[in-house]
Amino acid sequence: MAAPQASTPSQQLSAGDQAQARVGLALACFVIGAWAIAHIYGLFFYRWDTTSIITAPLLAGLIVWLFVGLFIVAHDCMHGSLAPHRPAINRAIGRLCLFIYAGFDFDTLERKHHLHHRHSGTHDDPDFEPAARSGLLRWYLGFFMEYFSWRQLVFVTALGSFYLHIAGVETANLIAFWALPAIMSSFQLFYFGTYLPHRPGPAPFADEHRARSNAYGWWLSLLTCFHFGYHHEHHLSPGVPWWRLPQQRGAARDTGPAPQ
Repeated sequence: MAAPQASTPSQQLSAGDQAQARVGLALACFVIGAWAIAHIYGLFFYRWDTTSIITAPLLAGLIVWLFVGLFIVAHDCMHGSLAPHRPAINRAIGRLCLFIYAGFDFDTLERKHHLHHRHSGTHDDPDFEPAARSGLLRWYLGFFMEYFSWRQLVFVTALGSFYLHIAGVETANLIAFWALPAIMSSFQLFYFGTYLPHRPGPAPFADEHRARSNAYGWWLSLLTCFHFGYHHEHHLSPGVPWWRLPQQRGAARDTGPAPQ
């Protein structure tokens, strides 16, 4: 794991670092706030009617995307790129995002994520399935079980019980706007942020990072995984925040074939 960053007085930070922190914090507040509003509305205020065949999938899809955003914000915090040279801020926001996502422990995921960067695509990579060629489902299940432990089971069971039996949330709302979006977002993160970039293929990887980038345009890249599909660029420059990855992608195109 990389050594912790030392705190730096704001007057000693570069103008670029200060600007990155302002944008990163604003986007983090937007993602967290939007998730909270959609979450509360979906659980407590959404009413099923004749328009639900349209509105329910749209709301659920939005919540899935915002769940993905929570994890991507926390991921930037692991690299110290949300607020450069402000480890306390990165850690606080990262812990908040992962806790409301599913009760994840920031320190544990941070340690495993740095192992992923250090041993990308090898047996020592916690995100990699050694039998990756055997198929998508087997890799996803291994990925899911790597991170979903008894801690998450206790958290989601306790929170789900509170919503149902104390807060009076309807079962349909709980499933449609919390349980399913959380699970679907984990698959979305895995598929666009791990499986496509790191799956072995007939063409060799460009370098020791064993990562490829997709060829999606800006909007599709944002909608699929907050630009995290520009994955080779992320491995080359892990200190670049998610919102700057398109710029990084344009500056240095991946030499390997884009995942299909």
